[in-house]
This record gives sequence, C-alpha cells and structure tokens, in this order.
Amino acid sequence: MNRVLQILCCLISAVAVGQNIQVDSQTYTPQQLVEDILIDSDCIENVVVTNVVGGDFSGTDQSYGFFDATGTTFPFQSGIVLSTGRLNNVPGPNNSLSDDDAPNWAGDNELESVLNESDTFNATILEFDFTSVASQVSFRYIFASEEYQEGNANTCRFSDLFGFLIRPVTEQQYENIALIPGTQTPVKVTTVRPDIPNACTAENEFYFEGFNGSVSPTNFAGQTKVLTATANVVPNETYHVKLVIADHVNFRFDSAVFLEAGSFQLSTDLGPNLLVSTNNALCENDTRELNALQPGANNSYKWFRDGVELLTETNPTYEVTSAGTYNVEVTLDNNCISYGEVVIEYVLNPVAIDSVLIECDFNQDGITTYNLFDAQSNITNNDNSIFIANFFLTEVDAIQNINVIADATMFQNANPFQTVFARVENQNQCFTIAELQLQISTQTVTIPDLEACDGDIIDGFADFNLNDITIAIETQIPADAMVSFYETEIDALNGTNNLSVTHQNTTPNTQTIFVKVESNNQCYAIATVNLVVLYTPVLLDDEFKIYCLNTFPETITLFGGVQNDSPSNYYYEWQLNGTTTSVNTSFNDINEAGTYTVIVTDPNGCSSSRTITVEASNVATIDEVIVQEASINNTITVIASGEGFYEYAIDDGNGFYQEENIFTNVSPGFHTVYVRDRNGCGVTNQVVSVLGFPKFFTPNGDPYHERWQIYGVNSEFNQGIDIKIFNRFGKLLAQQNHLSNGWDGTLNGQPLPSDDYWFTVTLIDGRTYTGHFSLKR
Repeated sequence: MNRVLQILCCLISAVAVGQNIQVDSQTYTPQQLVEDILIDSDCIENVVVTNVVGGDFSGTDQSYGFFDATGTTFPFQSGIVLSTGRLNNVPGPNNSLSDDDAPNWAGDNELESVLNESDTFNATILEFDFTSVASQVSFRYIFASEEYQEGNANTCRFSDLFGFLIRPVTEQQYENIALIPGTQTPVKVTTVRPDIPNACTAENEFYFEGFNGSVSPTNFAGQTKVLTATANVVPNETYHVKLVIADHVNFRFDSAVFLEAGSFQLSTDLGPNLLVSTNNALCENDTRELNALQPGANNSYKWFRDGVELLTETNPTYEVTSAGTYNVEVTLDNNCISYGEVVIEYVLNPVAIDSVLIECDFNQDGITTYNLFDAQSNITNNDNSIFIANFFLTEVDAIQNINVIADATMFQNANPFQTVFARVENQNQCFTIAELQLQISTQTVTIPDLEACDGDIIDGFADFNLNDITIAIETQIPADAMVSFYETEIDALNGTNNLSVTHQNTTPNTQTIFVKVESNNQCYAIATVNLVVLYTPVLLDDEFKIYCLNTFPETITLFGGVQNDSPSNYYYEWQLNGTTTSVNTSFNDINEAGTYTVIVTDPNGCSSSRTITVEASNVATIDEVIVQEASINNTITVIASGEGFYEYAIDDGNGFYQEENIFTNVSPGFHTVYVRDRNGCGVTNQVVSVLGFPKFFTPNGDPYHERWQIYGVNSEFNQGIDIKIFNRFGKLLAQQNHLSNGWDGTLNGQPLPSDDYWFTVTLIDGRTYTGHFSLKR
C-alpha cells in the first residue's frame, strides 16, 4: 500500500504547476488520508477512520483532501488539508477571497464545547481511532486564514476555530492539543498575530509566519509557523482523535489547517521552547540539559542542532550551551522511532555600572536615609530594557537572591561610605550584580529670607512663589540642578510631600521650610529658608463720592484711608482714571469727577490700594413747567435737566419730595415747584400759575369771599386776559383784566341780587373759557 501511494505522490508532483500547491479531493479515501499519508508508521497501529464531514459541492469537490507542495516555498512537502471552503480554493496564488458556503453545512457542538465558543458553521471533520507503542505522539501543522488581514482591526476581533481533539475511547471528555506551545491557549487568528497599528498589540508573534502577498503557494491571507500538537497517551490503549475546523459566526473568510504527511509519530518531550518572546530564554553562559530518556534497554539516540546531526552525541541527555533548534531521534527496542524538538534562544546578561549614590545629611555624620532606586538610571545607564529587581547587603545574597533589603526606598546606612549591591535583571530574569556606594553631600547653600506681602486680608499669611528661591541660589548650584521644597527635613530626605511652587505659609508671619537641590538624580544639598510675611498697609474700604459741578472751582478732599497708624508713615501715589498724577500726599483735593486710586506703600515695599469713585452731580435746571388748568383735575409737570438725580416738591421746599415730576389735583392759584438734587447739590424752584374760576362769592361785608376774582391771574401771569361778566339775560355787567381786583357784585354802584351769573374769559393766546358762578347775599 505504501509503495502505491509513493508512486501516486510522484505522479501528482510531476504535474505540479509553478509555485502553488496542488490539491486532490478525489483520489484518496479518508482512511488512506489518515493511515497512509498523515501517519504512515508501523509504530502507530489500529488506525480506523470513524467519521468524516465536509461541505456538499455536488460531488465535484470536497472541503478536505490531499495536498502536494513539492517545488513550492510552502514549509510542508505534502500532507492533508481541512478547510471551511472548497478544496479547489486552497491553492495559490493569493489573488481571490476564499469565501465558500454549501447547503446544510453545520458547525460542530463538541468543538464549541471544548473551546468554550458558539455559533460555528461549515465544519470539516475527520475522526479516527489509533493505538501507540509509546507514551507520547505528535504531529506538525500550519493554520492559515483569510481572517489574517494586514493593518486591519478585524484581525484583532475575528477568527475561525479549529481543534485537534483527543480522548481515550473509553472516555467522553476531549482534550484539545492544538495549543500555543507551553500554554493552554487555542491557536487562532486572535491569539497568534503581529501588532496591528492603532488596533491591538501582538499576541504570540513568534509563532506567526506572516501575511501572504499575491505570490503565495496558498490562497490565504496569512498563516502561522509550523506548530506541533503533542498528546500524552498510554501505550497500546486505543485513543479517538477528532480533527475539526469550522467558520465562526458566519461562513465568510475561509480558513484551513495543513497537517504534514508522516508527521503523526511517536514523540519525545524535550520541554517547552525557551524563547525571548516568551521571556524564558536562557541567560548568557547558562546551560540546559535536554533529557530524551525513554523506557527500553537498547534504545539509541541521535541529536541534531539546526538540522545537523551531532555525531558524538549518543546519550539520552544533551547539555545545551548555545542557541538553536534541537531535535532528537530515539530508536526504541522495537525499532520504532520517537521524535523530539525544542527551540532554545539565549539573551545576553544585562550590563550594569557600579555607581555612587550621594544623599544629603543635615548633621553631616555620614548616616542618612537613601532611596536606593534613585541610582537606577546610573546603574542601568538609562537602559529601559533592564531594571533593578532588589538591593542586598552582600554580593552573595544578591547572587542567590536572598535577604533583600526590605524597604530600599527608605534605607538608612549603617556606616559612612557603606556599599550595597543591586541585582539588575532583564525580562528573561537574567541578572548581573552592581555595587552601589552610599556617600553624603558636603555641599552647602546659603538662602536669603524669602519675603512676601500680606494678602488682602491682613492675617500674617501670604502666597510665596518658591521659584524665587531657585533664582536666588542659581549661582550656588549646578546648571542641571532640580530644586524642590518641603515642610520637614524627613520629607526632604525622602523626597515625599513636596510643596507646590505657589505656597502659603502655614504659621502666621513666618515659616521655615527645607530646600532640596538635586543634580544627576542625586542630592546636592539640603538647606532651610525663612518665609517672612511683610506688613501691608491697612486701608479703608473703597468709597463713592459726589462732586457738585455747581460748586466748581471749589474742591472736596479725598483721603488715603490709612488705619491703625499715622498716615505720615507711608508713601502715596494718586491715579485718576488709571493715569498717575503729581499728587503724593495722604490726601487729594479734587474738583473733577472720575475714578481715583490711591496706592499706599509701606517703607518695606508692600502696598495696598483703594479706589474712590467720584461722580458728578449738579443743581437742576427747570426747562419747562407744563400746566393743565381750569379743569376738575389740574396737573403740573416739571421738566428738569442736569447731571444730578432729582426729586420734586410743591409749595414747601422743606417738605415732602417725590421722585415723580407730575403733581395732580393741584388747586388753582399760584404755586412754587421745587427740584432738589438727591446727591445734595442744591434746590431749584419756580413759581407757576394755575388758572381757575370760583364757583361763588358772598359780598356780605365780612372778610371772606367779598369779590369774585379768577385764580392764577396777577401782574405776572395771564397778562392780557379779558374777563366779561353777564346776568342770565346776557347783559354785560362788568369787564376786567389781569390788573383788576375782581367784581364786587354791583352794577353802577348798586348791589345786584343773589343769582347765577355768567362769564367768558379770553386769554391772550386765544383760549376761551365760559362758565357761571353764584352770588350769595
């Protein structure tokens, strides 16, 4: 049977076209694909295919079959392939999307259960039983997928699923052996991938072969490196294997798994790969013993490094001293061969520099507190790929990684110039030891008092700009120095609880703080500085004043407003509307409205200011008085103008004033209206006349109502008025003007009887009034 298959493989290879693999879904039965191509070994027996499932493509194609990669760049020469699409879409070039579906092509529940997934479709399944003469079997495979999309975030999110499930035939629980080496993580696009910029970081990139261009032996966008699936078995016990691959979520973007012909073989475990990417590579000068010992009295061993046989190495063990891919072939007593492989990489030990750490010591006794990690940049030479794992009191402890210094961030030396030891490691835990000598700084810095003026509230507290301290001492410290500030010496030594550069003293009037100067990440000096709050003049609050323009050029006096002290103890600057004036006294005589600001300065340089706003006002000008007269409701409206704020009164300049400029229900006659400036600049008045007509008069010889005389008429008001009086029959009885004293109720010297009499009044402006009145005797 094997010879027939070899002839057929040669025939297929002979017709292979170019650089693309060739596939065959018709020549081999599932039993032949497993027993004669995948396994092809007398050491694995009782091989029986029990189930096969694939896509229904009307008998013209399958989703599984044989592949031949002879003459191509594909890592396997031949083998079997399982796909989630048509087998005919597996060969290259990679110039189309493999994206197949078939009727009623379901997923696989057991694959979903083992991988803890759901929603599978288009499952291709190949199941078989076998027995082995050894305790371990393995085979080699490559996973390829259209879901590998270069630079596309979908590579981070989507992947088809596959598994190599194995179990004893007497049990029901499967174990998946299609895992990332050394882990329990299933192999799929999202677990074996490179970095996708702006989407996701790399995952197990060592096992990713790469994205495929258009010139590719297969029609898939990317693939893994050659991986090995390994299972531990009980010799001569029957096991069931289920090879299964399925689309996930939907049928789009097919995937395939390629199994190398003849790779299902006995296996020898040489341990996990030791890789830089998984942070378990061997350290420089380390060795590792590989142990391939198998049961059997007459076993023979062959060792290989990077494919070259190590002819002198025939023992079950081999000591690795350099990087490479190591293989072993163990020929067992029954002439079966067990194969083992391991990849071992080396990393260089870190390079560390012996250093000195200088810390400040306030009393200069050589004993102080150090943060040993302050020396990290010097010890590691700023190499971010290495780090200090711990510090130790002795080199032996550092090498053995025992008795670490408990709190290296607050370490107090036992004696001056003590040396401690740093264990410097890389990500692979390779290490080197560096010495760190602890010294103290003998530098001193002299800092003058930092002064600040008291704030708006005079309470002994002020805001200090601590950067002014740095400026004051810059000639005493290195150019690269960093200055920080602390409330206590302990905080300064430990570099904790540093103060912000804008600091308000915490005790009234004065506070002493600590200044730490560091250079080259080491303490240069610690000194103290006094924060002194200077007295600031206390002034009256801002004021508002009125200047009466009608008093110009008279002046009013503004005062600086010093409180609790003599005004003569200070310097003054007066500003008008933001412009400095020539006035420099504690008072200012002014006759101009505006915003006056006085700046009062103590001889210590601290200043306070206050603002006095002077607004102009003026006595009112009465522009017009509007009188509505000779009516039931006489009114007077006063129209006034000026720079003041005015109020109004009638007849009594010392009486009640109103804001309204209209007076109602005014009696006829003569009235005085007053306009007063509410800012105190004075009162303006004017006499006005309200025309009115008496309803009766009683010429009885008593002092009351002896004459009928119109109200509001005299020599100044209503000049030119013409008054005519008639009896009820229209006879003219009297005619008067603005100078008349009124009618006495007689005609030609004879008293007229009590009766109603009529009048007409004509004003000089043409207005005419008529009416009647009663004469009562």
